[in-house]
Amino acid sequence: MSIVKNYPFISHYQGAPTSFVVHLKHGRAAHTGTGQSFWFRRATAAISEVPVVDQELPIIFHAYTSDHQDVSVQITVTYRFTGPQLASERLEFGTFPQRAGDAVDGQAQATTILTRLAQSVVVADIGTRNLNDVLGGLDTTRTILAQGFADNERLSEIGLTVVDLHVLAIRPEADVEKALQTPLREQIQATADRATFERRAQAVESERAISENELASKIELAIRAEQLVAQEGANARRQAEELAAAELIKTNNEAERRRISAEAEAESVRVTGQARADSTGALMASYSGIDKEILGYLALRDLAQGLPHMNIEHLAITPDLVSKFLSRLGG
Repeated sequence: MSIVKNYPFISHYQGAPTSFVVHLKHGRAAHTGTGQSFWFRRATAAISEVPVVDQELPIIFHAYTSDHQDVSVQITVTYRFTGPQLASERLEFGTFPQRAGDAVDGQAQATTILTRLAQSVVVADIGTRNLNDVLGGLDTTRTILAQGFADNERLSEIGLTVVDLHVLAIRPEADVEKALQTPLREQIQATADRATFERRAQAVESERAISENELASKIELAIRAEQLVAQEGANARRQAEELAAAELIKTNNEAERRRISAEAEAESVRVTGQARADSTGALMASYSGIDKEILGYLALRDLAQGLPHMNIEHLAITPDLVSKFLSRLGG
């Protein structure tokens, strides 16, 4: 921003590096350029300042398509005064002397020119295309608008150049836009429903797989439990068989031992009996020729020999037995 200092009869101007100044003295250019610094007399000077930096201009307007649909267009234009001296001559950029309060500013004039030119080009282009082509043809609109700016002679006459532009959006009315969005929304909703169904189906499939795995695990556990019971039964049966076999062997051994013992005892009894029988037979054979009285005597002798070993509480001897015995003994 420039600085002007006033002194008696003279003033000093200090320009900014972003403004192109044109100092006219008596109608002739005394100083031109950016960043100028000079003294001037207020009575003979006319000073204009043209900005030379890039400036952004947002533009919003309405247009009608060939199928009579109202659309709003949003554009951003970047422009610069590449011919600032021409601009100072064609547009109102004067800073000294001061402009009247209702004077049109050169910056506003430039934006008005750009806005009307953009509207005329875009409206003419959109009017030849239907709604679907317009909504899907932002690049086409930008190309046509750029060509319109490049071909316009008035911009070059005022030293203005469009350095960049963007077609940000072309939107129909709210109800039309909603109607246009409905098929896509339905498609998105259908895709979402399908994804939800697939997710639920996958969840059901996962639950089924989990249930099958649990059932298979239970079956496997039941089979293993059955095998364990069978194995335990087989082990118990084998143990019982082993115990029974051991008991049988023990019983057979005991029976065999008893049999052998009984046979030995029987043999011993037989041998003893046989010996006794043989002894008795021999004794009887030896007694076969002896008289009865002698046998009686021998019996009494044996009886007398056994008396010390016998417990006789009562002994009854009759007179007949004694007399008979003595008579036989005396004879």
